Amino acid sequence: MSQKRTYRTFTHREANFRICCNRFDAVTEEIVHQRRILDDYIECHPAFRDSFEPIELLDGAPEVAKRMTRAARLVGVGPMAAVAGAMAQCAAEAGLKAGAGEVIVENGGDIYLKAADPVIIALNAGTAKLSNRLGFSLQPSDTPISICSSSGQMGHSTSLGKCDLATVVAKDAALADAAATQAANLVNSEEDVNSALQRIAAIEGIDGVVIVKNDRFGLAGKLPSLVKIQ
Repeated sequence: MSQKRTYRTFTHREANFRICCNRFDAVTEEIVHQRRILDDYIECHPAFRDSFEPIELLDGAPEVAKRMTRAARLVGVGPMAAVAGAMAQCAAEAGLKAGAGEVIVENGGDIYLKAADPVIIALNAGTAKLSNRLGFSLQPSDTPISICSSSGQMGHSTSLGKCDLATVVAKDAALADAAATQAANLVNSEEDVNSALQRIAAIEGIDGVVIVKNDRFGLAGKLPSLVKIQ
């Protein structure tokens, strides 16, 4: 892939997607399909939507609910904490299955990508001094990978903390999303950063985590190369 990347937006229900893929149709169709499946499941199991703690699946639960439930159980949050990441990965996988050589799907700060060329993912920490000054530099061999972020200061998603930014890297996007949510929940002050890093980095399947609170910038685990962004 040598040409400049082109991103398109897609909105479905309350979710806003930013997509780079030459099989945009396959990606967006999968988003609608998976959301319909999940909504049908939630209608039968409302606690799946409402719980802030891990819960059991009903018999015959769809694959997307299974992914979210597994992530929630590993991290210790409710399954909907994993929804954006799970949807991003399902959509990206559909694009790859349809023949795309590269796909990047961003869903409200949660990203799943398979790159054909190097790509830089910026870290947006809101009003913190480090916001948009650093990013992950990824080579195609680093992907597929998920980079999911949560914040107690930005966005519409529920957060129990006051973290400027919590970003988690993992192969499983549902897990990265749930873990980023939990990391942000755990940070109310700069003094909380180290303990939150240790807790999230210890979760099975997590590659690495970044936490930003005010001037405190913490790293743990194995992360992609960090680069300065001009």
